[in-house]
Amino acid sequence: MRADAARNREKLLSAAAEEFALRGSGASLEAVAKRAGVGIGTLYRHFPTREDLVAAAYAAEVDDLRAAADELLASFPPDEALARWMDRFVDYTATKRGMADVLTADMREATVGKIPGAIELLVGAGVKAGTIRADVDADDVRGMIGAVWKVTDGERARRMLRVLIDGLKVIPSSSPSTE
Repeated sequence: MRADAARNREKLLSAAAEEFALRGSGASLEAVAKRAGVGIGTLYRHFPTREDLVAAAYAAEVDDLRAAADELLASFPPDEALARWMDRFVDYTATKRGMADVLTADMREATVGKIPGAIELLVGAGVKAGTIRADVDADDVRGMIGAVWKVTDGERARRMLRVLIDGLKVIPSSSPSTE
């Protein structure tokens, strides 16, 4: 694929995610193309059907969220990486919620394990580093962030996840007093 075509494809995927998050699955393809700064013909060359666009946008969002776990762990301590990843998770939920009614089983199947894998990586790194409680595992965290899925107010979802992160962190024991 030519470099300009690849850039246009990426712009379209980003624009589609934004439009679906804002307007739901009924977002117009014309609005996606306009947001991406390309013509509708360019959109159709890359994504001949709405379903093709939804599938590609969903897969890209999941892949980006999964890749963010590695990127964040490379730049931050594990507990901070997990907190930052959860912040991105809130944005992902808004996008997925916007396209949920048009996602097919095949679209979901193509991404199975990626988000749980990211959570497992982040929680495991935190436990190993001693910054995340060892009595909590990735399944526990997935269950807890599942509640955020139902929250449509992004700021409230972020606040809930900050409370979750605080509960996951290891609290250093205070040393006994020597009186």
